[in-house]
Parts: sequence; structure tokens; C-alpha cells
Amino acid sequence: MGEKKIIEALVAGGQATAGPPLGPALGPLGLNVMAVVNKINELTKDFSGMKVPVKIIVDVETKEFEVEVGTPTASALIIKELKIEKGSGDPGKEKVGNLSFEQVVKIAKMKRPELLAKDLKGAVKEILGSCISMGVTVEGKNPKEVQKEIDEGKYDEVFEKEA
Repeated sequence: MGEKKIIEALVAGGQATAGPPLGPALGPLGLNVMAVVNKINELTKDFSGMKVPVKIIVDVETKEFEVEVGTPTASALIIKELKIEKGSGDPGKEKVGNLSFEQVVKIAKMKRPELLAKDLKGAVKEILGSCISMGVTVEGKNPKEVQKEIDEGKYDEVFEKEA
């Protein structure tokens, strides 16, 4: 294996193009930009409508490449789960949707590898934090209230099952 170059970019799931940010980054390396774009789109098609972090690892000599796909941001996953356009412009006053506790756990599991949390409980609390800033309620309540209920042990069964 020769020298490797890593290019990281944020692309629209399933809709990457040969334009910026990919084209200008890949072109100088002498890669077939469309081949890379097609591979990215194939790997990110499930994340349609979301920004997805991708990492392209290029072998500078052979022009071979690999694509690694990250997970969309927590807010992108929340938006997809709610099937809404975007978060609230005024989360204190305007609520844009409501997630079930199960949905929050599902998102936390998808994001878990990238979160700072030590365990699923902490990961769920991080996702609840994103809900607060987006104007999303959980189980019809303010996510802060749900965070408090987690601290009080209300959802311990869920976490024990998932452990």
C-alpha cells in the first residue's frame, strides 16, 4: 500500500455530486470522481434528506479508494424519525414534534459509537439534550423532565434490557 490520503466531507445522503466539496478535493488526486460519488451515494442512500459525514481513503499511487460512512447528526436522525423538515426556530415556545421514549433509545443506539456517553443511559440523555434545543417533546413532555425521570430510575428496565 502506498501513501494514503484521507478526505472527509459532509454530503447529502444519496445525493453527492462531482461538485464541491468532493470534486475539488478528489480531482487533484487523479481519481475517477464519478466512481467515488456513485459509491458514496450507494452507501448513503438510506440517509436521504440528511447530511452524512463520509471519509474517503485514497491510495495516492494506485488510485484505489475506500469510503467510510459516519452517522448523520443526532438532530438529522431526530428530524428523520419525526418526518419533519427541520427543528424549531424557537424551541422554548414552538414545538415541532414528539418522540416516544423507544424512538429516542433507537436514535441513541445509532449514534452511540460517536457519543461521549459511557453507557446507553448517558447516550439517551445526550439525545434528549438535542431534543430540547430542537423544540421536540418526548412522550409529550419536556425532554428535561424525561432526563430527570431517567435519573430517578423510571426507565431502568429499558436500560437493563438493552445492556
